[in-house]
Amino acid sequence: MRLAVAGRTDAGVHARGQVASLEAESPPPPGRLRRSLNQLLPGGISVKGVSQAPPGFDARRSAVSRTYSYTILNRHWPSPFRRRYVYFYPGRLDLELMQAAASLALGRHDFTAFTPTVSEHSYFEREIIRSEWVRREDLLVYFIQSQSFLHNMVRVLAGTMLEIGRGYRPLESFAPLLEAAGRPAAGETAPASGLCLEAVEYLPRVQLDIGRLK
Repeated sequence: MRLAVAGRTDAGVHARGQVASLEAESPPPPGRLRRSLNQLLPGGISVKGVSQAPPGFDARRSAVSRTYSYTILNRHWPSPFRRRYVYFYPGRLDLELMQAAASLALGRHDFTAFTPTVSEHSYFEREIIRSEWVRREDLLVYFIQSQSFLHNMVRVLAGTMLEIGRGYRPLESFAPLLEAAGRPAAGETAPASGLCLEAVEYLPRVQLDIGRLK
């Protein structure tokens, strides 16, 4: 039995829309399997839905895009309730500058600067189809969508944009980073706590079967 998952979640990273696939002979009905899994799994994991996928479906290889978010709690005091799921920053941030940097990331670029120098990747170009910051009261949330990502890519992007928002890095320095600059040229890697896999998209005929897993 081979288990496949749609997206990477390193230590300290979270997922609201993770998708897993496996082949099983004579599985129980989806509803019963979901209840059984939720009884066995630890409290930090919840199975929202189970359904049968088309032959050959693989949660990772069949995905057409993935959406991650990075959340910053931007106010003067931390939250003991949300501390595991946000990066707390009490200082002033220029959201307009951060959004301008996010817009520059749209399209196809070489993201070598946003992944560790020693990497398992051999191809560093990625096409970004969504890249934007959204304010939700005292939260600043960065959403990014692509077919695939490099290791630590979203966290380095968020960390670099955070430096721009803090005034530590000029906006004009961001575009050259998208042209195969080296890792030292980009900003610090933002903490894992703020990163979350939000959703995984598949072709429409597959989406009908497993869309409720999100």
